[in-house]
Amino acid sequence: MSAADDGILDDEALTQALTDLPGWEQDDDAIVTSYSFDDFGAAIDFMSTAAPRIDELDHHPEWTNVYATVDVRLSSHDVGGVTERDLRLARVLDAIAGR
Repeated sequence: MSAADDGILDDEALTQALTDLPGWEQDDDAIVTSYSFDDFGAAIDFMSTAAPRIDELDHHPEWTNVYATVDVRLSSHDVGGVTERDLRLARVLDAIAGR
């Protein structure tokens, strides 16, 4: 990656990184996605399974749940944009969701 772990990714680096994260897209100073599950229980199971991993990374998403959908927004607010930390968390969430 062309940016430091805690530095904001430039447009080229972010565009390249998103090619390896299907379903994720840039939205202003963040990356966003939606996960769809079979039902409410599966959506909550995803969030519950992800929570300890998120805590280990000490990088917490903005996420919402409405029935079987979990919407996620990742941004490193301390630096005002998307960093490698956000990409790392996106990969973890994708793996847990089976994406």
